[in-house]
Amino acid sequence: MANRAYANLWLRDFDEAARIESLERLLTTVPFAKSRPGFSSLVIRAVEPSLPPVAEYDLRAAPVGAAEIADLAREHANADAAYEVGAHQDLWIRDAESGRWSDQPQRVEIVSYGVEYDDGLAAAESGHFQIEIGLEHFFTGHAGLLGTAGPRVVSAEDPIEQEFLAAMSRPENLRGYLERTRENIQRLMNWMRAAEAALPIERSRLWSEGEENFEVRLDEILAVR
Repeated sequence: MANRAYANLWLRDFDEAARIESLERLLTTVPFAKSRPGFSSLVIRAVEPSLPPVAEYDLRAAPVGAAEIADLAREHANADAAYEVGAHQDLWIRDAESGRWSDQPQRVEIVSYGVEYDDGLAAAESGHFQIEIGLEHFFTGHAGLLGTAGPRVVSAEDPIEQEFLAAMSRPENLRGYLERTRENIQRLMNWMRAAEAALPIERSRLWSEGEENFEVRLDEILAVR
């Protein structure tokens, strides 16, 4: 499976009683995909992750805004509840067959953890809010080709990987790959700045399942000229 990337947010002087209002403010910052505006799902869990959801809302037929999500969440307002909200953002994606780039909607998920959910471990370890921002390579690229440290993979056995590395051996293709990936990073950073303006964020963390230090990789790619 492809690695995914996340943002964790801890709020200053967090108030469980005002959590849904804070969730609503965070949701107003989501950069919706142009072709898929609005929130498309809400899943509400209680007590711990292993239990089945207490409520599920499939909103794809008629996506809603932040206020509507907050109203649905209030029907299950408990300190041991988690709210999982789905939406889509636009990111630049390279088609492996054609080598062409397109701006496509990609799913994101915003999760709000109650202070008693999973015995308080979720909020303590993953933040009051966790955002699954998308596949890792949308922001870091493949094979370590981008950034200042140089490639991590210089050969491959898989035919698709071979094609990719061959294409990226051409400077104009690598430059395009860098530019599109930098645009994805900038969109992420713009979202994080909007979240910081909307909420009293005490601490935040960007990380991914495959990178030892995701934030450093992003900084490296942004620093390339």
